[in-house]
Amino acid sequence: MADGKLVLITGRSTKQGTGISTGKEFPDYQEATTVMSVSQADMIRYGLHDGDTIKLKSHFGETTVKCHSEDLPEGMVFMAFGSVVNKLVGNETYASGMPDTKGIEVELEKI
Repeated sequence: MADGKLVLITGRSTKQGTGISTGKEFPDYQEATTVMSVSQADMIRYGLHDGDTIKLKSHFGETTVKCHSEDLPEGMVFMAFGSVVNKLVGNETYASGMPDTKGIEVELEKI
C-alpha cells in the first residue's frame, strides 16, 4: 500500500454551513461533517471508492470517516468543520483563539 500521509485542510462547506442554521442533529449536517474529500489520483493510489470508510490519524488524535472523490490537488484532503475533524486538530491557538486548521499531516488507512 502507498504511504498514507496526506495534508488535511479544514473549512466551511455549503452543506455544513447551512446545516448549522437548520440544526447539527439533522442528516445534512451530519453527512457534511463526517465525509472527507480526496483527489481522484489519491482515491486510485489508495484503492478507495466513494463511500469507503477510512481511519485518519494525526499527531493529535484519530477518527473514522467516509471518503468521496473531489477536485483537489494530489496529496491534499478536505473536511468540513465539526466535532469529527476536531479530533485531528490540536488545541494550541497561539493567542488567536482559533487552532490551526490548515496543513495538518494525516495518515490514511482504509478499513
